[in-house]
Amino acid sequence: MVLMTRRNMLKAGGVAAAYGAGLGVAGLWKQADAAMPMLLEARETTAIIDGKSETKGIMTWNDGPRPPVIRVQKGMPFSTKLLNSLNEPTTIHWHGLRIDNAMDGVPFLTQPYVYEGDTFDYSFTPPDAGTFWYHPHCNTLAQMGHGLAGLFIVENPDDPKFDREITLNLRDWRLGGDGQFIDQFKPRSAARSGTYGTVRTANWAVEPSYDVPAGGLVRVRIAVTDVTRIYRLGLEGADATVVAIDANPVPTPFPLDHLEVGPGQRLDLIVRVPDIEGETVRLVNYRSTPSYTIAALRSVGTSLNRDLREVKALPPNQLGVPDIKNAELLKIELSATAEGAPVKESFCGSLGYNFWAINKVPWSGDSPDPHDPLFELKMGKSYILEMANRTPHPHPMHLHGLSFKVLQSTDHEVMPIYTDTYVVQPDEVVQLALKADNPGDWVFHCHIIEHQKTGLTGFFRVV
Repeated sequence: MVLMTRRNMLKAGGVAAAYGAGLGVAGLWKQADAAMPMLLEARETTAIIDGKSETKGIMTWNDGPRPPVIRVQKGMPFSTKLLNSLNEPTTIHWHGLRIDNAMDGVPFLTQPYVYEGDTFDYSFTPPDAGTFWYHPHCNTLAQMGHGLAGLFIVENPDDPKFDREITLNLRDWRLGGDGQFIDQFKPRSAARSGTYGTVRTANWAVEPSYDVPAGGLVRVRIAVTDVTRIYRLGLEGADATVVAIDANPVPTPFPLDHLEVGPGQRLDLIVRVPDIEGETVRLVNYRSTPSYTIAALRSVGTSLNRDLREVKALPPNQLGVPDIKNAELLKIELSATAEGAPVKESFCGSLGYNFWAINKVPWSGDSPDPHDPLFELKMGKSYILEMANRTPHPHPMHLHGLSFKVLQSTDHEVMPIYTDTYVVQPDEVVQLALKADNPGDWVFHCHIIEHQKTGLTGFFRVV
């Protein structure tokens, strides 16, 4: 049987019309029929990223160059077939989604890697609404660094309506002066805060600008898909209210001042657009010196005269509530390691170094050989993860398949929010509570990918 790619199906008349029913504006796939699976073909392409030169070797899904923004509805089944047209193995991890372990996309731990020319069927029903994203969990640094990172939006029909919605996929690219890829990492940088990109983009463009209704309320969904960079986000030219962090609505929306967002994290803002046509709102990263504009919104038309005070809390996701009083304490220590290169053959890419460890054990590579879990958790039981960062660098720690509640920190006052990714600051000790309500082997790792691939990885087993 010939597997129909999206490009082939566009030639197939009525079949193509049925398959593409969810394809709207360029780069967007919206669920139209729960029984009709989407096809995601991992492939290489070219595009102008730096605004000057055409970059070869970009990796994307489908026709790209930017991976499609996938939109589905909460509680509705979603299915897709991954076709690997790359020259190396790959998978898809659905970042932040609390789905069945077999669909989590981690080679050997939850599924076999997908070899060149092979396919894998993913099927799940998103239980939570919010801003998520999807990316490989095989050859992760190279594939994500070359562009394989797309937004996955789960809509809640009960959410309030806004005047427009903008999605922003924030990431750097390691490009030379000729616009071509250079080495994705430097060992010395991987042993520190990570290797930064040379071209900074939103939606694969340098400082893009989007027209939005003057005087309107615009929902801006932001995902940091970069492999290294931590942002401190703020707005110039308008006010905004934060309504969700890492897909979970905040109990009480609050004004955006400067908010730190690390790799893997997401942020939902409601921006009140200026009234006068032509005025510009700038999203700025204040963590860099000097600060720089990430993207802009430009007001157009007659003012809608909306008011930020109209913005209320979004409907919450129904997460498992940890029993804090009876929770078991688990201690996690993030540290450097002097151990040599990974000892196991890694079928999904190794950087050849160990620089980091969890509880003094560096991850030895993606391998069919069995690994021991960091902890074995009992289904339905509650736990408090007491995580200590013994290094001079921040680590955005991401847990697959589960959500945790931030309880307290030795570094700063915390918001008691539910999340799947927490940036642990140097010398910080943080307590995160979770209910073990999703069975399986769930990876726990730093989302600075060089740190992940050089030891700062483990997993929890929920049984």
